[in-house]
Amino acid sequence: MSPRPAAVIVLAAGEGTRMRSATPKVLHTLGGRTMLGHVLASAEQLEPEHLLVVVGHAREQVSATLTGRARPVVQETQDGTGHAVRVALDTLPDLHGTVLVVLGDTPLLTGQTLRRLLEAHERAGAATTLLTARVDEPTGLGRVGREPSGAVAAVVGHKDADAATLLLEEV
Repeated sequence: MSPRPAAVIVLAAGEGTRMRSATPKVLHTLGGRTMLGHVLASAEQLEPEHLLVVVGHAREQVSATLTGRARPVVQETQDGTGHAVRVALDTLPDLHGTVLVVLGDTPLLTGQTLRRLLEAHERAGAATTLLTARVDEPTGLGRVGREPSGAVAAVVGHKDADAATLLLEEV
């Protein structure tokens, strides 16, 4: 039996400044559905107990597109990914179990990929599991630094990265 997450938290509070668009990044349409719509459809396949969408920038516009069980959680001040997750978790004080955090601008992540990530997480008995990718042109994206053993050593935002970290291709 595949694991069922206690919660899926979708991060959709950012401004999407690199896109230079008046439309919030997560509301751009691909294949007849918004990026956020694709992410939520994949998350729904996992049948989470709670499905939260952290909104901030253009919160009314983003919240108005939510359907099904998705519930908006307002991040008043956009203070990073960790802060967004904390804001969402604070709305579920009695939560127990696995929490999956997904970016709202990752429309190509399928429910199957998310399920496999959860299964790998449970098999490993890990406290935290990251789904990463290697990209040829990671400009503007955070980087994943690893120990020689392969363990994740750090996740560093682009603006906080030094020259050596910016050479990394894993995001």
